[in-house]
Amino acid sequence: MRTSTLTSYASSLANLQRRQNEMTDAQARLTSGLRVIHASDDPTAAARAERARALMQRADSTQRAVDASRNSMTLTESALSDAGELLQQARELVTAAGNASYSDAERADVANQLSEIRKQLMGVANRSDGSGGYVFSGQGSGRPPFLERPGGVDYVGTGGSVRVASDEPLPLTLDGGQVWLSAPTGNGVFETRTVSGSGAWIDAGRVTAPDQVTGSTYAINFTVSGGATTYSILRDGVATSVANASFVDGQAIEIDGMAVTVSGTPGDGDSFELAPAEPELSVFDALDRVVNELKTPLRTTAQITQTVQNGLRDLDSLSDHLQSTRSMTGEVLNRIDGVSGRLDDLKLFGETTRSDAEDLDMVQAISDFQNQQTGYQAALQTYSSMQRMSLFDYIKI
Repeated sequence: MRTSTLTSYASSLANLQRRQNEMTDAQARLTSGLRVIHASDDPTAAARAERARALMQRADSTQRAVDASRNSMTLTESALSDAGELLQQARELVTAAGNASYSDAERADVANQLSEIRKQLMGVANRSDGSGGYVFSGQGSGRPPFLERPGGVDYVGTGGSVRVASDEPLPLTLDGGQVWLSAPTGNGVFETRTVSGSGAWIDAGRVTAPDQVTGSTYAINFTVSGGATTYSILRDGVATSVANASFVDGQAIEIDGMAVTVSGTPGDGDSFELAPAEPELSVFDALDRVVNELKTPLRTTAQITQTVQNGLRDLDSLSDHLQSTRSMTGEVLNRIDGVSGRLDDLKLFGETTRSDAEDLDMVQAISDFQNQQTGYQAALQTYSSMQRMSLFDYIKI
């Protein structure tokens, strides 16, 4: 079989072009570091890599939402920490106001200091999140969530909380009304109140038998006759078995799983009440009551003591409530750390899958490129030799 010179030229040129294209492709893969540059290079691997990239994009999107929640909860935790410190300062001042040697002017000075603490607490409650919103704005508001009004502080935010739009329902804000205006009254189970009287005071009380607590409202009415002081107990306005019991100063009075202590000298007709606790204690109202009572002059020792007792009871309840909210915020931050760890693992899995699908084995690729370069040079030399193979090279003129 004879092969014409034209056929040899065409075959050599085609081989040269093919090897040049292969070497160019190998060089492009080396430059990009990818084995699959175009989907046509390996459709199956390209599809795997695309799914991995989509997974990483979703993880990145979720991570941005998680970071937003982390920043918000960090601000919230800081605000609650500041509030707790301010309430502790207020408690120390209220305790000092119970000093029997204090004059009305000194107690008024304590009240002024408490007013300043209240202003600082108002600033904490209306703290901005730095992006046009407020930490305790609930479901969002462009204005401060707490507003001073003649009757006290109102929550003008939107109840509830905003959560990030992702698979992880993490909060961005807290319901300020629940945080600042909804602590349990009294000792958390029942609240003691002075209905009338100026010679005695009642403590916050305690629960002695939780299974016996009825949730009713009780009245302790005192009677003084012939130099003897007795008391009777009414339950929801109805007389109980405790009637005309002898009163002993500082001795506990037990009522259906509850115990309270009345101290001082009750007068005839003095009355105290025990009512079920309600989640309606406001930080600002509690401080306002203490401030107003400490500024009132010419009050008896019993009245001042009752103010201090009630003030300490309310501040303790508020502190516990804010601390509970702070603990919840800390749990959210811990959960955010866990979510971030899972997202990191997810992104690592996605990157590994993508790399396995389309990344280049550099050692193998360099070896292949060198082989192709050698083949190209051989093809080039072959073509160069073919160019000299012409009949005219052998014809002598």
